[in-house]
Amino acid sequence: MNLLNETIEKLKKYNKKIEDIKWVGSNKHYIDIEDFKKLANKNYDSSYGCMEVATNLLIVGEDWWLERHDYDGSEWWEYKKIPKKPEKKLKPKRIISNNLGYETLEEMNGEEYEYK
Repeated sequence: MNLLNETIEKLKKYNKKIEDIKWVGSNKHYIDIEDFKKLANKNYDSSYGCMEVATNLLIVGEDWWLERHDYDGSEWWEYKKIPKKPEKKLKPKRIISNNLGYETLEEMNGEEYEYK
């Protein structure tokens, strides 16, 4: 897998281009986009094993970002978008589960939750 091509394809999937990138780096440092493009134009093994691409690498746009994810060493970009503030307000009774966990905020507070 070529990291630059993978990045371009992921951006394309969400109607974004390299020109839409505001910055690249991590939570502690940024790197020039041109440096990223040079360094990312390299093949790596994205299949199972261990992650080869920096695990904290971020590509950030106006209201979105790409971050690295993996499962058992298989790695990929995951697209994230800043969520819009909901119109409906919840007055929660709790935010920590009384049951076995894996509950949504709405489920913990007796509200219907629609997965979208």
